[in-house]
Amino acid sequence: MKFSFLTESIAQSSGLAFVRIIVGLLLLYHGWEVFEGAKMDEYATWDVFKKSSYPLLMVYLGKGSELLAGGLLTIGLLTRIACLIIIGTMLYIAFFIGHGQIWYEDQHPFLFVLLALIFFFIGPGRWSIDAVLWGHSGKK
Repeated sequence: MKFSFLTESIAQSSGLAFVRIIVGLLLLYHGWEVFEGAKMDEYATWDVFKKSSYPLLMVYLGKGSELLAGGLLTIGLLTRIACLIIIGTMLYIAFFIGHGQIWYEDQHPFLFVLLALIFFFIGPGRWSIDAVLWGHSGKK
């Protein structure tokens, strides 16, 4: 008896596209704080940002990166560029804003790094604007 349920992929391209969209929406949610001035001012008072010459600019760049990359990832447009933005932003959050404890305190941003690496290497999948523009459906 063959146990293909245990070893064969199941709707791989569609499943990965679904995960990509959810990850993108989560990043959009986090990045949406860019429109909340009081929250952004609060972030700028953190010690790590106060050391910067332009603390408020740093906060807006970080949240803007989350918003932009989240939007691009959600719709699957320029997916690999979006992934590079996510990787850079989340590594900065994990290691410079956080304490680099990716196994505990800073696990959340590091998981975004790992997910972005997956989509960087496999691409956006079939439900994406990239697939429409460049004709790659994710099928092998």
